[in-house]
Amino acid sequence: MLSLRLVRRFGTGSRHLAAAKGAIVPSGAGNTSNKAFVSKTKHVKVEEPALFRLKKEKNPEKLFQLFKENAHNKIVIENRYAFEDTISRLAGAGRFDYIENLLEHQKTLPQGRREGFIIRIIMLYGKAGMIQNAIKTFYDMHLYGCPRTVKSFNAALKVLTQSHDLEAIESFLWDVPERFFINIDILSVNTVIRSFCKMGILEKGYLFMVEMEKLGITPDVFTYTILISAFYKANQWQISDGLWNLMVRKGCMPNVATFNVRIQFMVNMGFAWEANKLLQLMKRIGITPDEATYNLVIKGFFLTDNLPMAKRIYSAFHGAGLQPNSRIYQTMIHYLSKAGEFDLAYSMCKDSMKNNWFPSSDIIKMILEGLCKDGTEDRMGKARFLVILAKKKIPPFSADILNMMRSVTTRS
Repeated sequence: MLSLRLVRRFGTGSRHLAAAKGAIVPSGAGNTSNKAFVSKTKHVKVEEPALFRLKKEKNPEKLFQLFKENAHNKIVIENRYAFEDTISRLAGAGRFDYIENLLEHQKTLPQGRREGFIIRIIMLYGKAGMIQNAIKTFYDMHLYGCPRTVKSFNAALKVLTQSHDLEAIESFLWDVPERFFINIDILSVNTVIRSFCKMGILEKGYLFMVEMEKLGITPDVFTYTILISAFYKANQWQISDGLWNLMVRKGCMPNVATFNVRIQFMVNMGFAWEANKLLQLMKRIGITPDEATYNLVIKGFFLTDNLPMAKRIYSAFHGAGLQPNSRIYQTMIHYLSKAGEFDLAYSMCKDSMKNNWFPSSDIIKMILEGLCKDGTEDRMGKARFLVILAKKKIPPFSADILNMMRSVTTRS
């Protein structure tokens, strides 16, 4: 078992409108004066708002220049989507020099004194894969008069975990809080544990949880869920079950995500009935199953060739007042088609397409072939209607795929 190094205790104006000249018009002169004013008014071309221009601009250099021109425009800077979208597109174009230029400039502006804004800069650097820039931004916060708290620490830590550099992560975790008098919290712990699990060092993640609990940071449901999921994926179900029992014994109740992790494992192992028992348990203890829960159990019964139970769970899903999402449609349509239930598959496929959720072309072809097999007019009509719906897909199916679908419905 991997060991964890000794961990140090961490330190512990409303705007005023000017009055218009000549607003008071002498009696009897109103109509003539107004007509003269209207006749002399020139049509001025209104410039398109910066947000729309940013969204439409495709050229990376012009996008950079446009954003730079609006560096002081609060409507642009405070719009999270516009900021993230611009950085994302520049990263996609490989223009990391532009990203650095824009973000470094933003730090020098008044908003650079707000920790929330600097956190956004750190996360944007992280999304662009510029990890060193993100960490440097955290270290340099005092240069812009911006205070550091555990919030900015957690942001920098999260970005650093993208590197999967164990030594760098541990060094940052152990040295920075003491240096800047920051008390780490459970979010810090969960970030590190998730990172360890992604790197495949699950034992280290568990031991870190234990050490942090000794220092007074109590694991929460997210801590346990991260570890339970990781050990299940590693097929170490005994440890996952032990963690589940430990969590409950310490008074930390599982949530929907925790149950879904365990149900997923049961489905993967072919234990559909056990997965269903967990779903029923959730209802009894007051935890409402979500779409993912039902989808997993439905899939579990399909995989064990229990079509009636899969349909029954789907009916219960509807009875709970939930609406199918793309994953549930995908599961039902796929397995109903494989089972030869083409009329029901058609009905769900039709509803799915109307919601702009389109199955793969192979599944649609399977349904079309099943409907056209007996050649009845009713089923042929259903097949032709599916082809009409398939034409509305955005982005569209290729011309070859659409021709293939049409050819199925025209066969004698």
